[in-house]
Amino acid sequence: MLNWIGIAAINMAIAVALGAFGAHGLESMVSAQQLEWWHTATLYLFIHALGLLVVGLLIRLKYTTQTTAWLLQIGIIIFAGSLYAMTLGAPRWFGAITPIGGVLMIAGWLWLAISTFRLESSMD
Repeated sequence: MLNWIGIAAINMAIAVALGAFGAHGLESMVSAQQLEWWHTATLYLFIHALGLLVVGLLIRLKYTTQTTAWLLQIGIIIFAGSLYAMTLGAPRWFGAITPIGGVLMIAGWLWLAISTFRLESSMD
């Protein structure tokens, strides 16, 4: 079993580093639109890394499965990664994969809901 708490902590460290780089290193190098993409990517990375931290704890407590964590992590990589890539010069059509990451993150949260509802009904 993967250590999702550790993976979440790595995501948080990456979010801090990329957030700082965006705030201090990119301002004069990219357009306002590109900077907005960077900020959006960093916000979603932070929020979902925190969520992944909680999910890691829930996995250890057997309230959910690793499926939730995988959906969130792959979603983070695709969503934030595509926005970071476009900010750094990837073609704009690259943004077509961004929604795939968003859908995976939504699926991760829905899987968490389904998992916990199933657990609750099995305890009745």
